Amino acid sequence: MNLNSCSLSTSFDPSLSLSHLLFNHHGLISSGLFYKKYGPFVVNRRRQSFRVYSESQKKEIQIRKFSPVLESDLLSGNGVVHSNEWKTVPDIWRTSAEQFGDRVALVDSYHEPPTKMTYKQLEQEIMNFCEGLRVIGLKPEEKLALFADNSCRWLVSDQGIMATGAINVVRGSRSSVEELLQIYNHSESVGLVVDDPEMYSRIFEKFHSRATLRFVILLWGEKSNVTNEAAVEIPIYSYKEIINLGHESRAAFLHSEDSREQYTYTTISSDDIATLVYTSGTTGNPKGVMLTHKNLLHQVSNLKDIVPAVPGDRFLSMLPPWHAYERACEYFIFTRGVEQVYTTVKNLREDLRRYQPHYVISVPLVYETLYSVLQKQIRTSILILFQTSVALIFLKILFSIMRPKTLSEGKCLARNLEQPSHLSALFDWMWARIVATILFPLHTLAKKIVYSKIQSAIGISKAGVSGGGSLSPHVDKFFEAIDIKVQNGYGLTESSPVVAARRLNCNVLGSVGHPIRHTEIKVFDAETDEVLPHGSKGIVKVRGPQVMKGYYKNPVATKKALDENGWLNTGDIGWICPPHSRGRSRQAGGVIVLEGRAKDTIVLSTGENVEPAEIEEAALRSSLIQQIVVIGQDQRRLGAIIVPDKEEILSAAKRSSVVEADGSKLSKQKQISLLHEELRKWTSDCSFQVGPILVIDEPFTIDSGLMTPTMKIRRDRVVSLYKEQIDNLYK
Repeated sequence: MNLNSCSLSTSFDPSLSLSHLLFNHHGLISSGLFYKKYGPFVVNRRRQSFRVYSESQKKEIQIRKFSPVLESDLLSGNGVVHSNEWKTVPDIWRTSAEQFGDRVALVDSYHEPPTKMTYKQLEQEIMNFCEGLRVIGLKPEEKLALFADNSCRWLVSDQGIMATGAINVVRGSRSSVEELLQIYNHSESVGLVVDDPEMYSRIFEKFHSRATLRFVILLWGEKSNVTNEAAVEIPIYSYKEIINLGHESRAAFLHSEDSREQYTYTTISSDDIATLVYTSGTTGNPKGVMLTHKNLLHQVSNLKDIVPAVPGDRFLSMLPPWHAYERACEYFIFTRGVEQVYTTVKNLREDLRRYQPHYVISVPLVYETLYSVLQKQIRTSILILFQTSVALIFLKILFSIMRPKTLSEGKCLARNLEQPSHLSALFDWMWARIVATILFPLHTLAKKIVYSKIQSAIGISKAGVSGGGSLSPHVDKFFEAIDIKVQNGYGLTESSPVVAARRLNCNVLGSVGHPIRHTEIKVFDAETDEVLPHGSKGIVKVRGPQVMKGYYKNPVATKKALDENGWLNTGDIGWICPPHSRGRSRQAGGVIVLEGRAKDTIVLSTGENVEPAEIEEAALRSSLIQQIVVIGQDQRRLGAIIVPDKEEILSAAKRSSVVEADGSKLSKQKQISLLHEELRKWTSDCSFQVGPILVIDEPFTIDSGLMTPTMKIRRDRVVSLYKEQIDNLYK
């Protein structure tokens, strides 16, 4: 029996006791407002009658679930055994508060009010929010929807929900109302935590008519800004009200033996579900991934091998926090005593210069955007001092030393199981050292001239960590050449998410690195499901403590993704580099190399299979191409849907005299001609070439539904939207 976890005695505050009874028994009032110290408690007579029990009646003994480390002091003397071992994610905050108490934990400058919190303050805020949720009636194992964007209050509410033993259901504010409603109802959530009144007003109409809401919490903004008349039927709380309710309830709990005796106590289990994370739904409807505390704690305990952060390091945070990648990394870094600074896409470049972060954790699109910006900056700033040819020479020098450097360090990828001979390995090493020695003076000069320009624009002093998608090879090589480490990683929502990543001391380009601790990765034959030897390409499968419990209310999908032995089918195609003790691949043995998604494979009418990712990544090296989706299923040849960079393609047309120097527009046919040339240039090394091109003016965006909230293009939706034009393209 899971009951409400906090019931205050009436001797503490009559308003709290009555409000608690209202929610405990789902008692609901239709017209008037009950307003005392904490604002309106409004309820609807339609749902259920409400009963008030007198003090003389016997009080119901209730179950209180808690995080054993986080609330050990609060619950001492109630049969609770003190423990220092993390059993739940919220347990990390007590340990961090004890180790880094007065050190700044987070800075959030882009919300009102701007916020700065120490580790001790953050722990107290989480505990107050947790207790406030208990006061308004949230029970263990109930689901509470958290639909909000990146901010310090998102973190507090996320952890406050978990600490009650409830399950949070997370999504961002930019998702469509229909998608949010589907997630809310499918998850059986009982209430909403949203960003602000504006978001609540946007989703209110559909939620009010098609969902059951017990209460709503606004993380930012004032309740008075909620303008919907029908909203008076649902209790609405501000963030501060929840914090205040929790603070006073905790005080009463500490000082009243009667309050503590109302409960029996049980700890949240490591195997309990902590959160439901709905997949982005690049194909089909989102599925609710059930992640346990144990799943997430695996990440917290093992990401230190990838990001060796130390107290005082500064991180820049800009990803949606409900994304499993950002979320797991945030939990981890707060156990290391770092300072997290919240930023936005709009303010990223300025904040890179302002805060000079040691680490940035982000998705490939961010690094690709930085790459484009830096390329333009290099061209404009260097050409003031040098002629074009000289500037290009310096840039080429930076890249020229990469091959011999990689060779000499033994970090080249190889698929051959046989080891190279001693003589071959020695020759490789000698050649690499000679070339590196010859180029070293020029490389040092080029690095000083070019790198110094870039360093002023991007302040990542230790590393950028890339995950959540495929990092383009040209971007990867560029950052390596200018001596900015970008550690490419790999994972899925279903694996909490990280399963492999490159280390600072073994950053093998072209790979996603070695598996992290306690994680097995194998490659299976797609037809026979047999394990393939290293170097063979097949379906990548993963097994480890971070693998999900399953999909919520979807046993069919769970069985398809997880086999009886615990192997998670990632749906990715890849291979594992064979282990060599000598030669150019001696440090690369065991790294994972990915080559696309099995479900993205295009099958031509000739029977040939094409992985579009290779062509798309090569094409995006062109400054003229902003976005591209390769098409061609059941056709004789490949095609592409391209969103060009309007400024770059017009500039290229002027340089080639395709249009006049004062021209402001370029016809579609001329754009197609220029794009064909670019594709031939950048995809010449690919196994397949692109034929017909469909040029699209409007970019694929999250708001249009053509990109997921994690900034991946929804290939199936793009193809469906432009089906008629694609058919005409192939006629």
